[in-house]
Amino acid sequence: MTLLVQQPLSLYIHIPWCVEKCPYCDFNSHTFRKSNGQQDIPEMDYVDALIKDLDDDIARFNLAGRTLHSIFIGGGTPSLFSPEAIASLLKQVYQRLPASHDMEVTLEANPGTVEAGKFSGFADAGVTRLSIGVQSFASDKLIKLGRIHDTEQALNAATLAKTSGVKSFNLDLMHGLPNQSVEGALDDLQQAIALGPDHLSWYQLTIEPNTAFASKPPKLPQDETLWTIQELGSQLLKDNGFTQYEISAFSKPNKQSAHNLNYWRFGDYLGIGCGAHGKITDASKGTIHRTVKVKHPRGYMELSRPYLDTQTLVEEDDLPFEFFMNRF
Repeated sequence: MTLLVQQPLSLYIHIPWCVEKCPYCDFNSHTFRKSNGQQDIPEMDYVDALIKDLDDDIARFNLAGRTLHSIFIGGGTPSLFSPEAIASLLKQVYQRLPASHDMEVTLEANPGTVEAGKFSGFADAGVTRLSIGVQSFASDKLIKLGRIHDTEQALNAATLAKTSGVKSFNLDLMHGLPNQSVEGALDDLQQAIALGPDHLSWYQLTIEPNTAFASKPPKLPQDETLWTIQELGSQLLKDNGFTQYEISAFSKPNKQSAHNLNYWRFGDYLGIGCGAHGKITDASKGTIHRTVKVKHPRGYMELSRPYLDTQTLVEEDDLPFEFFMNRF
């Protein structure tokens, strides 16, 4: 079966800390304590744990020397980490898994955690692509979404990204926000386009279980309004040179996310860090393994090994279904 041949390899790295937990967020994220007004994130201890986690996976799946095609550092809020910590992390990754010639390294950033020079520091550390979680440019919507940044910080983050030295940047933008009109959604989109990103992740807000919004749901737009936003917004993006290549991903020509495409094409990916998921094909044995790592930061870092929470062998009869579901 063609799904069982060796696939391109990506690496997902999860950094779980956030300043605040957003009410719509169902990702594995944890707020951090502040000590004497300073952030109390044990970033270098966490980097050490990540590398041990990676070493375990390399040994478990016999991946030594396998070429990496992309890295995605997600969260949480990875931009809370210093450029020095990210540089150390990437250096140690490449000592174990060589990078392809067109390597893509994406780091997620919150506009509320951006300081002058920090994006440039990430670029110097080896980050080639920034993904900035704007979500909206409307002040009232940002407050409702529990975001720690304001409109000015969102605009500033995009401006800094353009001059930071990274090759490209993405803006994350939501629509279907509480009490949002068609005009409001399109205004957000127009402001995002005007900032000059080569990639936009434009997705509809959904209420997920076990979130603050699930326990106290806000009033969302009617289905007819949502449909109109989707139709007019997609056309606006098309008119401005963006092509839709995934459910919520739009890019300028040749600016698709290599990491996203590898997921979409059922490629392999290691997942390291708290709660990270992975999928690895063993072509020699004709098997596919899915992994999930220990979820809580304290438990994760206190482990001497292993960091694996669960490992699942995908049955051959389930492979077509797995491939189909991977595209949604």
